[in-house]
Amino acid sequence: MMESISPAGTDAAAGTIEVRLNGRVRAVPAPLTVRQLLEHLELRPELVVVERNLQILDRAAYDRTEVLAGDALELVHFVGGG
Repeated sequence: MMESISPAGTDAAAGTIEVRLNGRVRAVPAPLTVRQLLEHLELRPELVVVERNLQILDRAAYDRTEVLAGDALELVHFVGGG
């Protein structure tokens, strides 16, 4: 039986990839966009600033930016209070 070879940080059988999320390695579903990742994490995309591989993403790009194995993502979530 041949074993499939996946890029580093992926688990093709489980449909997940590993990313660094706010400094911690985490397995997330794949494939997915930044918007889908935020929704998976139950965060409202309009209230989150995303830095991907040291570059701040424009919110308009969340739908078209794919999360890739090995990406380093920093999420800053704004909350209101009073």
